[in-house]
Amino acid sequence: MILKEIDGQQLRVMVRVATRRMGKNVEFVNSLNVFPVPDGDTGTNMNLTIESGAKAVNETVSDQVCDLTESLSKGMLMGARGNSGVITSQLFRGVYKATQGMNTLNAQELADAFTSGVKTAYKAVMKPVEGTILTVARLAAQAGAKAANDSDDVIEVMTAVVNGAKAALKTTPDLLPVLKQVGVVDSGGQGLLFIYEGFLEGLLGENFADQYQPDQGEMDEMINAMHHQSFAASQLATKDIANGYCTEMMVDLTAETPGKQPFDLEAFRQHLAGLGDSLLAVSDGEIAKVHVHTEHPGQIFEFGKQFGQLGKIKIDNMRIQHETIVDRDDHEQVAVAFAVIAICSGNGIRKLFESEGVNRIISGGQTMNPSTQDIIDAIKKSGASQAIILPNNGNIIMAAKQAAEVADIPVGIVPTKTISQGLTAMLAFDAEASVEDNVAAMTKDLATVVSGEITKANRDTIVNEVTVKNNDYIGIIDGELALDDPDIVAATVRMVEQMLNEDAEIITLMYGRDANEKIAKQVVAKLSAAHDDLEFEVHNGGQPVYDFLVSVE
Repeated sequence: MILKEIDGQQLRVMVRVATRRMGKNVEFVNSLNVFPVPDGDTGTNMNLTIESGAKAVNETVSDQVCDLTESLSKGMLMGARGNSGVITSQLFRGVYKATQGMNTLNAQELADAFTSGVKTAYKAVMKPVEGTILTVARLAAQAGAKAANDSDDVIEVMTAVVNGAKAALKTTPDLLPVLKQVGVVDSGGQGLLFIYEGFLEGLLGENFADQYQPDQGEMDEMINAMHHQSFAASQLATKDIANGYCTEMMVDLTAETPGKQPFDLEAFRQHLAGLGDSLLAVSDGEIAKVHVHTEHPGQIFEFGKQFGQLGKIKIDNMRIQHETIVDRDDHEQVAVAFAVIAICSGNGIRKLFESEGVNRIISGGQTMNPSTQDIIDAIKKSGASQAIILPNNGNIIMAAKQAAEVADIPVGIVPTKTISQGLTAMLAFDAEASVEDNVAAMTKDLATVVSGEITKANRDTIVNEVTVKNNDYIGIIDGELALDDPDIVAATVRMVEQMLNEDAEIITLMYGRDANEKIAKQVVAKLSAAHDDLEFEVHNGGQPVYDFLVSVE
């Protein structure tokens, strides 16, 4: 099969199949995040980013390639989450730049588009790191360019791009030692490979994941999402949500898959009922549709795969949705002249930021990165004439910067990477000063804050010469793994001891959803016995993932 050019209809299929392929492999990409903590969100971020782009493409009437790549680029820009999502959106921003004015794409133009994408993505990253998604994108584009020199077949070029990405992905552990330590390839690079493989499948017509396309009416009949969100929000507190992920999937029961099991709807329902609540499972004999609230979406999808091909899948974090509704109720009634927007999770941490002068909260953080659009929406809803954003997570800074670039008002980004840095930055905020002066003042003392995090490991590994055991507590100091201990109190005390310096005066401990005040007091008692010159502040942060967030000042 030889194909000389890609038209708009073919590009639509490529985007749709790539989105489905990325969606089916979210959990796998998440599992590749190298840090041994349950914070793997690369797959989630990339999936939500490309889904936003695909939605924009679906809403575009034109079938000219340039119009579709523009929609894809804009959609991905607005939906970009986390560093991986932002970089992916920049890759396709470059693709759009190279395809302006084009009705179709030939082999050379396709290769040039990937090359343009790489140039744009590298420019967007302040300090590009090799062994990441950037390396995979660059070497894949080089392979595509080489193929275009020898062939005018777009399928050959796309095949070369995929093969180049595969080869590049294999080299990532040699370029990033931490990947080799844990024994994985780069998660962002793997996600990009899934997208490129989807493009190729779309060109070849091997879009098995796209055989069934439900319309919105069918999905509305299956579940009224607004009812779930609004009713739940009005009836319970975030901490009371037992199964936090609203999970949906569709299974094509007619597809032939390896090890396929016979399908019985009643047995299917009974098994799923044991994995969560609010279950709705229906089938017409050809398609099974499932909606369930669970703590383990991956188990739902793994079970469904036994009976056929997964089609549309969807995961919503209801705890974030609930907190967002609470945020809306708490904040939408007042417009402010100068908006200070902090990104955080946990009612206690929210209140700490508000007590220091933050007037807008976006629920999010580790594993819950808000999109560029989420940040833009918060800026617009503030009604302010200028704004400051505190990302409070290194994986959110790029999305915040993208939001600032397209905002209608002056927006400054204070590059806070932790909650502790964000709280310290607020001490320097001056509502009478300019955005530029505030950014300078609020950034000045960030380097003096030592931030620590205690959480549970989710795998055995060795990082930074620290042997980590699954389910042990690990201490992370300023982003670096520092220790492992099976006891939460011992782990926290050891971490604080390592964080102390001669200027240390105040230790702030924020305990999360999986810890409590009793444990916090035990930590303080042990530290006070050894350091009678230190002051301690203890707060109920209510944050997920991290049992303790600690700052030393």
